[in-house]
Amino acid sequence: MSWGTLLMPSTKLSLKDKKSLLTTARHAIQYGLAYQKAPHMELDKYTPELQAIGASFVTLKESNQLRGCIGTLEAKLPLIQDVAEHAFAAAFNDPRFPPVTHIEEPVIHISISILSQAHPMTFNSEQGLLAQLQVGKDGLIFQYKNHNSTFLPSVWDQIQTPAEFLNHLKVKAGLTQDFWSDEIKISRYYCDHID
Repeated sequence: MSWGTLLMPSTKLSLKDKKSLLTTARHAIQYGLAYQKAPHMELDKYTPELQAIGASFVTLKESNQLRGCIGTLEAKLPLIQDVAEHAFAAAFNDPRFPPVTHIEEPVIHISISILSQAHPMTFNSEQGLLAQLQVGKDGLIFQYKNHNSTFLPSVWDQIQTPAEFLNHLKVKAGLTQDFWSDEIKISRYYCDHID
């Protein structure tokens, strides 16, 4: 994975920047309803932190139920544009859900996860990996041959133990819960969660 200059969570984004990201995500959905595309953000209107290359996930909920979630692990765009693109995609291009409608838009709850750079973890066994996991803090990228998956740290809200977290991650990658191989690669990242 190639990474640009990434923002480390919580260290650079001010409260004003976080509000700007939420406003941008809402605007992107409203813009999408009108023009069927994500807005192009004028970078010079934003702080250097929001112009920096970053990776984000945008999650939409309606009545506390998932309504869309799209993002990237690879930082390629300025953060403000990345959030606009993923807010639009979460609202209109998540294959699990129909597109958000004008009626739904005002009641959609938006949250944004800004990802740190991912770092490979070192372990000699499944138990060795599980012993390193930080409940509620770690986001994980699972890789085994052509099987890949990720869970944001927010997934810990529904999963209680490291073993359960890893097992669900394996299933998401198309493997069985009890699958293990010495060829498995795991990377860890953190998120700054904004809502």
